[in-house]
Amino acid sequence: MVELLSVRGEDLSDGWADAVAGALGGRVSRAEIHHQLNELYTALVAALGEGSLDGSGESFAEVRSLLVEWSRNRARQGFTPSETAMSIFALKDVLEPLLAGQDGDVHAYLQLAAVLDTLGLFTIEEYTRTREELVVAQAEQLLELSTPVVKLWEGVICVPLVGTLDSARTQVVMEKMLQALIDSGSQQAIIDVTGVPAVDTQVAQHLMKTVVAAQLMGAQCTISGIRPHTAQTLVALGISFGDVTTKATLADALRHALRRSTTGLAQTAPQGGGLRT
Repeated sequence: MVELLSVRGEDLSDGWADAVAGALGGRVSRAEIHHQLNELYTALVAALGEGSLDGSGESFAEVRSLLVEWSRNRARQGFTPSETAMSIFALKDVLEPLLAGQDGDVHAYLQLAAVLDTLGLFTIEEYTRTREELVVAQAEQLLELSTPVVKLWEGVICVPLVGTLDSARTQVVMEKMLQALIDSGSQQAIIDVTGVPAVDTQVAQHLMKTVVAAQLMGAQCTISGIRPHTAQTLVALGISFGDVTTKATLADALRHALRRSTTGLAQTAPQGGGLRT
């Protein structure tokens, strides 16, 4: 079998690449597929030439390395796990007509098919791992995008929250707000929860952690946007924000922050004209 794969290597690898390119429907260029599968075919023949049929063994290390790259590329390009694995299984379809009627090679063919099955399953595992990494990365990006820090005035920043507030998002809010306090030199921070659909015990605890962290940095916090029905729920649950100032709207919170901010008062004070002598 190894001798046959070596002698007919160019024809078999080209046939393999053509079959895969046709199955992928032109979503990847033929030149790219030919290059990748020719390289993979060469590594596969070399591994088989060492006498090993263990696809997870040391002799197949280079083959697995190429399959990792293959699987990652297909995952990023939006292909399905089946399309990724079937690209490996397609080599069996290319070999089958060549071995038809050659009884002596049936056993070797079945052994090779078992190796390709192992490698195909390996591509699915790598594909799944890559997709999970992409999902985690996208979730982190969404957290960053959904938690902006806005400078409303000199010395006043605001964190407008929209959606559910959980532990992971609270950590992002805290880190971004504290960094913004340092970068802008602000002493006033407003956490606006107008876009948070429900504030329960857990959400209140998350908010308090953020407020305490800001206070440790020397900043004063105001929470704004608590809705009437949310206020009723908090009272029924016995939840209190303690000494933290709360305002009905973001505008009220901004006015309050400006009143107690020395910088804000200086910026907003009317410039009186003095008499010249």
